[in-house]
Amino acid sequence: MRTIFTEKAPSPAGHYSQAVVHGGLVFVSGMLPARPDGTRETASAAAQTAQALANLEAALRAAGAAPETVLKTTVYVADISLWDEVNAAYAAFFKEHRPARSVVPVKELHFGFLVEIEAVAAVLGE
Repeated sequence: MRTIFTEKAPSPAGHYSQAVVHGGLVFVSGMLPARPDGTRETASAAAQTAQALANLEAALRAAGAAPETVLKTTVYVADISLWDEVNAAYAAFFKEHRPARSVVPVKELHFGFLVEIEAVAAVLGE
């Protein structure tokens, strides 16, 4: 098992790793729309989704994976009425790749964010 840390994604604020690699898979922790420098993306749900996905991609790449190797995501959204906006940003990021996905409406997310995204991906070459 190998833990992943990259300065291209926000540092963990608690007792967890950005990602863990095991058995040819990378398990990426829930990524919020905080920037690597610690500032927060607080604009639209689309902008927050794009930042969370940028953080996800940074962790994937640090682990030897890529967006096109993502097998499954879980998207937590604080207001399901924002889903069309979140989904459009998600689709723009993944393009033709369509990983399995769960969408979980939640009452609220940490720091008042609107979206959090976690993923499981295959490590390239394994």
